[in-house]
Order: sequence, then C-alpha cells, then structure tokens
Amino acid sequence: MTVAINPDGASAQPAFLSKERIIAKPGFNRWLVPPAALAIHLCIGMAYGFSVFWLPLSKAIGITAPVACSADLGFFEQVFASSCDWQISMLGWMYTLFFVFLGCSAALWGGWLEKAGPRKAGLVSALCWCGGLLISALGVYSHQIWLMWLGSGVIGGIGLGLGYISPVSTLVKWFPDKRGMATGMAIMGFGGGAMVGAPLATALMGHFASADGVGVWQSFVAMAAIYFVFMLAGALGYRVPPTGWKPAGWTAPAKQASNVMITQGHVHVSKAWRTPQFWLVWAVLCLNVSAGIGIIGMSSPLLQEVFAGQLLGNQLSFTELSAAQLVEIAAIAAGFTGLLSLFNIGGRFFWASCSDFIGRKATYFVFFGLGFALYAAVPALGNVGSLALFVLAFCIILSMYGGGFATVPAYLADLFGTQMVGAIHGRLLTAWAAAGILGPVLVNYLREYQLSIGVERAAAYDITLYILAGLLVLGFICNALVRPVAPKHFMSEAELAAERASEAKKAPQAAELSWAPAAGSQALALLAWLAVGIPLAWGVWITLEKTLVLFR
Repeated sequence: MTVAINPDGASAQPAFLSKERIIAKPGFNRWLVPPAALAIHLCIGMAYGFSVFWLPLSKAIGITAPVACSADLGFFEQVFASSCDWQISMLGWMYTLFFVFLGCSAALWGGWLEKAGPRKAGLVSALCWCGGLLISALGVYSHQIWLMWLGSGVIGGIGLGLGYISPVSTLVKWFPDKRGMATGMAIMGFGGGAMVGAPLATALMGHFASADGVGVWQSFVAMAAIYFVFMLAGALGYRVPPTGWKPAGWTAPAKQASNVMITQGHVHVSKAWRTPQFWLVWAVLCLNVSAGIGIIGMSSPLLQEVFAGQLLGNQLSFTELSAAQLVEIAAIAAGFTGLLSLFNIGGRFFWASCSDFIGRKATYFVFFGLGFALYAAVPALGNVGSLALFVLAFCIILSMYGGGFATVPAYLADLFGTQMVGAIHGRLLTAWAAAGILGPVLVNYLREYQLSIGVERAAAYDITLYILAGLLVLGFICNALVRPVAPKHFMSEAELAAERASEAKKAPQAAELSWAPAAGSQALALLAWLAVGIPLAWGVWITLEKTLVLFR
C-alpha cells in the first residue's frame, strides 16, 4: 500500500488506488457496494455466454459456410493456419482456459488482493478482461486462434479470477449480519452476465456482419469498450469499512449451539489451506460444481435426445425426426437452457440468503440430499415422458448449482473469520477449475461411450445421472465431516493487529463505528442499483421470451 512522503517527512494523501484511500467515511451507505460488485460480475460473467460466437467464428473465412482445413493438416498447423475455418471443438478450449485460469489466478493473487484492496484488483480485472477481448479481436481479424486463447482465455481468465473474488471480502465485512445474502447479490451477477452479454453480442454481430465478415472482431472491440466503462465504475465504487465497523444496532451473536460453526477468530490464509476444513469445503464445492457444470454443457442435447418428438406432440425418436423438426426442437431446447440460466441466477441469491437463517452447513446438506434425489429420479421422469417434472427437477438442480457458488464465501467466513476470507476464497476456487474439467469430461465421454455400445439416445444419459448422484453422496459425506476450526489455527491478537495496522491508523473512534447512512445516500444507492438492474432486467426479459417456446 502506497503512501507518498513529503520532503519534510509528513505523510501525504494515500495513492488513488491504495486500500487506505477507499476506507469509508461516516455516513457512507453500504448498499452502494453490492451494485459496484455487480457491475464487474455482470461483465466478466459473459464468459458463460461465449458460445454465441462459436458458430459465426466457425465460418469466419467462408462467411456463409465453413471452409474445411486439409485432412492432412495437424492440430498445431491448424492453430496457425489462416486459410481455413476453425472447428467448434478448437474454439471450445476457451471454456477450459477460462475456468482453469480463473481458479489459478484467484489462488495466486488472492493474498495480494487483501493487501491491495478491491479497487486496485477491480481495475486490474478490467484491464485483463477487456484487454483480452481486444487481443481476441486481433486474433479474429488475423485469423489466429492462438491469439484468442491467449487474449480471452489466459489474460481474460486472469481478469475473471481477480474480478470474481474482488468484492467477496469487502461484502462480508460490510454485511456481517447478512453474509450469505451479500455475497449472493454479487455472485448472481456472474451467473447473469451471459443473459446480458449473449443477446448484446448477437445484436452487435448482426449490426457489424457484412458480405466480407461475420462481425465478431468488431463486436469484441465494442464489448471491450462497454465493459471497461462498467468495470471501471464498479472498481471506483468500492469502499472498505473501517476496522471494527458494524451496522447500526447490530451486535455479533454470542457463540451458541445453533451457530457453533461461526468462529469468533481469524485464520491467516497461509494456515487456512493446511486445515482439514479447507480441503473438505474444497471437495464440497468441487463435487457440487462437477455435477452441475456437466449438465449445463449438455442441457440442450439432453432435452432433445430424451424427449425428441414428444416436444412436438408425436412419439418419434430423435433419429426419426426430419430436418425441420430438429430445428423446432432445437428452439425449444434453447428455451430450456434459458430457463436453467434463470434458476442458476435466482438460486445464487435465494440459497445464499436462506443460509443466513439455516446455516451454511445445513444449506449444503440440502444441496446434496435433494440433489441426489433429483438426479436419481430424472431418468425415471424421462422414461415416463413427464416433461414438466423433468424440467422442474433440472431447474431446482441448477438453482442449487448457483447457490453453491454464492454460499461458499459465507461458509469460509464462518469457519476462518473475515480478515482474509478473500484470499482463502481465491485458493478454494481451484476446486472450480478442477470441476470445470471433471464435470464436462465425465458427462461427454460417458455419453459417447453409451452411444458407441448401442444404447439408445434417450437412455444414454441414465448411467451418467446416476454417477452424478453418486458424486453428491460423496459431497454430503465431506460436508458432514466439516467441524469448527481448532483455536490453534487462529491469529494471535498481535498477528491480527499487524494485519490491520494500516487500517487501524485510520479507524474512527468507537462512537463512530455504527454510523447511519448520510442524507441523500439512499438516492445515490437507487441510481447505482438502476445502473446494474436495468441491463440485468433486459437480459431476463430476453431470456423469458426464449423460454416461452418451451411451454407452447
């Protein structure tokens, strides 16, 4: 943290991006912080929606139809080829890069974020994510896929990690009375980013497309500019509470049997990852995400192949449908995917808020217990042709997938304290990187194996769903083994004071710790919420329009 020194030895104003500069003053409205976090998460959440670019990019050279590469052209030669179109399988590597580098960057720089503060981390995230889009635009313009992997996949993935964890520690400290709800509000933005970004990207590609190009590189440039404005506003909007701050009239609950999992101490990140609790929660997140993320990637073909002609009112199997009928059920499946997105987003806020009342551990017990029952029941629902119950089951499953992401920061804060929860959360996100590989590989390869041995398409997912149900049983056991952190792992009073040293110098007097929002701050908070709420509402409306096709 940087503080300039005058020639006479007196301390000058802290640097603009330093953590000391953004310590809130009395009268600050804490409800200004969640929309700042949402502004960043809605932008980086477009990582979920990148698939809208795959089909246009697969014919970037041919424009109307893909230009196939020569059969004797190897993989690495295709990476640098500029005369033939990319296969969607090559483009799909972007997803793997996104989540691997998200997890790795969050783990590597989570500790730095705690020292540097959310403003600096948010700005670096904006530069990486938007700069990555510009490099990707150059990759599309020059038709070099390695530039896309480097730009959006690697550099953009680093921006994802820093942007994702940038508000976690801050929100937990601003909302000690509503930890789950606060993190749920921010992290729901990551799930909603694709709902806003995907239709925006589609509209931009439609505007820029011409006889000479599919309009993708221009769309990347436009989105980089738009996103940078929003992410910069979010980063500048961050404020951290002074040491010891608490909401007016709130006192920390005494340790009771009902909240035994909530610690009163703080564990340093260097010790947290060596505790059994960290690795048990790591397994809990990994198993919950592995089950959900595999289904997200296969939701559209799953509905089409299981129900096939039933979606159109006949009993034809998937292979018996005509080309026109396949187009019709693809549109219905798109509505199904959109509906799952809505439940993914809503679940982040709903389940995280519920965890404030029933506890984090109990919430994960619901995820794994109810999830197991639903995964195990889905094959039977498909076999009897119950479309409504089939769709409802997956909607609940996806709500718990999103809820798992939003609840885990509060779970960590309960176990390890709030002082370094951002850094601990960053290291925990390596579980997401592992799940991003395990889930899709498990679902995709099991499906291919089932088809290769002659299993009908409608039944090809049954074994996979039973295995995913088994993963949830393992998650239930891991969650049951989580116990309160032993006191020996807590920082001593001296160690905690050293961590808080710079903040303590600027901490207000005890009488100022419970100040209420200043007059007029409510109007400013309303404007901030409208700035992020209007784009999100637009994305929800577009998604609902697509979802209606499912119920016609």
